[in-house]
Amino acid sequence: MKIGLVGKPNVGKSTFFSAATLAKVDIANYPFCTIEPNVGVAFVAARIHCPCKDIRQRLEAEGRIEGIADDDPRQGSLCEPRTGSCIAHRRLVPCFLVDIAGLVPGASEGRGRGNAFLADLANCDALIQVVDAAGTTDLEGNPQGANQSKEVAQQRIAEEIEFLGKELDAWIAGLLSDGWTRGVRRVQAEGEKGLVTYIHEQLTGLGSTSQSIATSFEAFKNEHEELGSPWDWSQETIAALARHVRTALFPIHIAANKFDIAPPGVLQSISANGTLMPCMADVELALRRAASAELISYVPGQNSFEFTNRDSLSEPQLKALNHMLERLSANDGTGVSTLLDTVLFDELEHIVVYPVQDETHWTDGDGKVLPDAFVVPAGIQAKVLAYKVHSDLGDGFIRGVDGRTRRVVGAEHEMSDGDVLKIHAKS
Repeated sequence: MKIGLVGKPNVGKSTFFSAATLAKVDIANYPFCTIEPNVGVAFVAARIHCPCKDIRQRLEAEGRIEGIADDDPRQGSLCEPRTGSCIAHRRLVPCFLVDIAGLVPGASEGRGRGNAFLADLANCDALIQVVDAAGTTDLEGNPQGANQSKEVAQQRIAEEIEFLGKELDAWIAGLLSDGWTRGVRRVQAEGEKGLVTYIHEQLTGLGSTSQSIATSFEAFKNEHEELGSPWDWSQETIAALARHVRTALFPIHIAANKFDIAPPGVLQSISANGTLMPCMADVELALRRAASAELISYVPGQNSFEFTNRDSLSEPQLKALNHMLERLSANDGTGVSTLLDTVLFDELEHIVVYPVQDETHWTDGDGKVLPDAFVVPAGIQAKVLAYKVHSDLGDGFIRGVDGRTRRVVGAEHEMSDGDVLKIHAKS
């Protein structure tokens, strides 16, 4: 699963990326600080508590282990994650983030990184556009000063969102136009179905599906009642078709960054075809670094934190952290983790499941408790999950066993969030 971070230069993309992944990247106040895309892993909390909570409750009820000790650093978690972590049964699961080099107007015509930028976008499952909610940069990413008015900030946010959509529209229109003559021949032979098939084939590399193309083509037709024959369509008509296709293929989720210094009410009139979330990436990065240094106890996504040893802090450190605590409380969190959670689980409709080798103890072949947590599409079938674990398990799939109910399930059994599954397969 890859989520791409995109936007004009100097809006805080690299800061957002570093805050989410704690990867060390160049963060600078000039365009094209990021040239090649940075790829890192962000860990997002599963929405349902880790199944190791159920194990603990069962073992405690049977008197086989003591209750959670006050000094337990994992606060009761018993699992042994291969990736991520689990504290207080809050299981963190991996998601790839791609920080793509800054976009400028004209990318579809080769400006900036041009098609290299657009190709990077096509390899992502979802896009988050980081915009400057404070309006402190122009469309090229050049600094324009702080304390912008609400009207100026709103205009600049709308321009940022609009220009990315237009660049994607122009790119898709170019892909359609390249083979349009060949495509309309299929209309003569196969009717409208042939044109929809052609569009799907042209855009397969962008993640198009038959359903997404058919839906967007229907919306396009409803907006343009007098289309005439496709071989007579103008470039403007093809561009309009591209806009509908782009909306279906690339819902763009908006991280309204620098929200803490933005004018009040700045997002009231802003619309997007994806999630719109106020964010403070610089605050998130500072808090995560402070937590890594054990200066504070901070859970990403929450709107507060606790000092672990206030007496060890210098006066400047204490002042800075208190200031961030105020900003955190006033804005109900930094928005970074919340946005990733929303995109991954709501917009992309994914869940977390736990394949095991022992359905009784929920362990792998080495006796490790719940070492794997897979982020998969909601409703994934048991056999498809088996292939994701290992191709041999998919090829030899016999049956699955639900770890919670011990019920035998077949290849077409649909998985639910938090499921534990034992896979039986031919060796």
